[in-house]
Amino acid sequence: MATDPHPWAADLASLQEQVWARLLRGVGDRHAPARHPTLATVSPGGWPQARTVVLRAVDVAAGTFDIHTDLRSAKVAELRATPRAALHVWDKATHLQTRAKAVVEILTGAAVADLWARVPDAARQAYGSQPAPGVPLADALAYEKRPSAASFAVLRCTVQALDVVHLGLQHRRARFDRTDGWAGQWLAP
Repeated sequence: MATDPHPWAADLASLQEQVWARLLRGVGDRHAPARHPTLATVSPGGWPQARTVVLRAVDVAAGTFDIHTDLRSAKVAELRATPRAALHVWDKATHLQTRAKAVVEILTGAAVADLWARVPDAARQAYGSQPAPGVPLADALAYEKRPSAASFAVLRCTVQALDVVHLGLQHRRARFDRTDGWAGQWLAP
């Protein structure tokens, strides 16, 4: 029988360590799968909403990750109504799917001023366009980029649970919960 090229998937502790390491890599490596995860929220009407975002920070000890957004975006309104989200990452090279359930806090103003000061000018263009994100336009380019610190927000996502599936030679699935200290539990894949 062939050996799995990812032996870390056979142990709960090393599997969890790999998940967090891959999330961390997404912050600094533009080519890492975790750089552009899918964030899902729920609209006020109850519909799931999923979009690609950029992972901007991960704090393994706190069990959090950050996403930057325009304060006027639909996802902010959705999170104000229901402050819960899911993050999905598919790592094709390792056949690893990570789903994180998180409670989300919306940080703005003075709480994010230091972060705003470090956002490069090119990236600032994404925060403050006129009209606001999602407003209907008469033409595809009928908007202006007007960077604004007042429109900059950070979504601080506190992970409550991780559901991890590794599709190796033998499929494995595990769940890690904040409530039990991230001990981990194998699940049927």
